[in-house]
Amino acid sequence: MSNWIQTGLPLSESKKAIILIHGRGATAESIVSLADYLKLADFSIFAPQAAQRTWYPYGFMASDQGNLSALNSSLQQVSLLFQFLIENGKAPEQIYVMGFSQGACLSLEFAARNGQKFGGVVAFTGGLIGERLEEEKYKGDFQGTPILLSSSAHDMHVPAQRIHDSAQLLQKMGAEVSLSLFEDELHTIRPEELTWVNQTLFL
Repeated sequence: MSNWIQTGLPLSESKKAIILIHGRGATAESIVSLADYLKLADFSIFAPQAAQRTWYPYGFMASDQGNLSALNSSLQQVSLLFQFLIENGKAPEQIYVMGFSQGACLSLEFAARNGQKFGGVVAFTGGLIGERLEEEKYKGDFQGTPILLSSSAHDMHVPAQRIHDSAQLLQKMGAEVSLSLFEDELHTIRPEELTWVNQTLFL
């Protein structure tokens, strides 16, 4: 049995597919509700579900060793879903990956470890995972993939510096990175971010 949910168009009818990755303590169903605010009418929509509602146990900049086993398992889960989409007729450039918070971090980590021409990657409040950024972990060429990063500039969980450093590394790997930081202190997805994504990615 697959540990993801599917909505939107059947794969046989869609032009594109998107993987939505929920945050810590949340569910696949909760992240799928974003589809109501995004221009995904011609998409197949998939959302994997984390065991115990968490993709890895500690903060995304905590000890690599502490998160290692769960993180590898979570990355494998996203990889299996990505592979499923490929096997069902979607090219990588027709596949988008989007996440919030812990799911944003996982989205970026998956994309950077498998650098290629994706449809697009969106990280609402997230950065690449690790005590420090290790460029040698990441491989591939994004070939101009649009990657959108947005967050509060003062988020208590995700330092703005890590977002900037992640953006720089992704650019180095050939991504077209756009970064939007807000001056509030909210840990949320803002209406302005959804509008930005719609106008940038889903025209």
